[in-house]
Amino acid sequence: MNDLRADVAVVGGGIVGLACALSSALRGHSVVLFERHARARGASVRNFGMIWPVGQEPGRIHERSLRTREIWLDLAPRAGLWCESVGSLHLAYHRDELAVLEEFAQRAPQLGYNVELLQPAAVRERSEAVVEEGLLGGLWSSMELCVDPRQAVAQLPAYLADTHSVQLRFATPVIAVDGPCVQTPLESWTVGHVFVCTGDDFETLYPEHYARSGLERCKLQMMRTHPQPGGWRLGPHLAAGLTLRHYAAFRICDSLQAVRDRVREEYPDFDRWGIHVMASQNGVGEVTIGDSHEYGDAITPFDHSEVDELILAYLRSFVNLPDLHISERWHGVYPRHPERADYIAHPSDGVTIINGVGGAGMTTAFGLAEEIVGHVL
Repeated sequence: MNDLRADVAVVGGGIVGLACALSSALRGHSVVLFERHARARGASVRNFGMIWPVGQEPGRIHERSLRTREIWLDLAPRAGLWCESVGSLHLAYHRDELAVLEEFAQRAPQLGYNVELLQPAAVRERSEAVVEEGLLGGLWSSMELCVDPRQAVAQLPAYLADTHSVQLRFATPVIAVDGPCVQTPLESWTVGHVFVCTGDDFETLYPEHYARSGLERCKLQMMRTHPQPGGWRLGPHLAAGLTLRHYAAFRICDSLQAVRDRVREEYPDFDRWGIHVMASQNGVGEVTIGDSHEYGDAITPFDHSEVDELILAYLRSFVNLPDLHISERWHGVYPRHPERADYIAHPSDGVTIINGVGGAGMTTAFGLAEEIVGHVL
């Protein structure tokens, strides 16, 4: 075996691993990044591409998302990535949904959220895609960005290599981490610190540790349209009442329980499959639509046409697209902790596990990496 050295090794080429590599390199450390596949293909490329501060838990996690937003805005033009500040709209078609938006808008300024409650006419000015019939109002946030996750995760490694001299080892599984030694089938690296950012593959290197972690898998189903005709643009990210049940930010609202109760009674299948529906549009005009949530032992490798049909039916209740023809369908799997927004562990000296960001990697990874890397290096 070759004997190679670096200050930092990162295991995992998804967005959390890329963020750790960037943060380490910016601090002047030499970095080697390992990814077992020829290109990262997990949850980091199977998402909306939303940078979504408005949905994050008030306090530390929301602040982390705002810092991640700043880094995306700085990094994207440097790396040649499409990144657009689009904002977001949460739409209300029921009185209980509007009550949540009103309560959140009232409390948001004290918690650091930049939002505005809009009347229906003002909502339509933000996006011509919004269904007008039955619309009671919307919550506008200016802070959300959109990137193309497939482009970003594919191109960032080359940027890290060219600009920050990160050494890339794609199609290279790490088979053991033993103190300062990182072993692959063909190489042995001596490093100062290892960041293990392996996402869904969380048992391979530390099976006993992860057995005690409390992490669980979450499977989601998503779809993507063809590019919309004539350069048509969605505008902001769009979400409606179901989404209020999903994101931690809205849990501060006492009025949320009424929405939960009504949905559970009227639409039990939404609860059964963990469905909430959002739409985003990338730079080439494709609209990404999703998603659902199945957890733990309920996950199977088989997708459910019923879930896609429920998602599309609900989407039509608040979004009009010129062309809703679906070109791609897929599922993703990510790890989450049922009680925390991340999972950080130190299984041995010089090793940090970063996992369990719960599907919010695009929104929080860069800020999280700054926190962790700055603390341990």
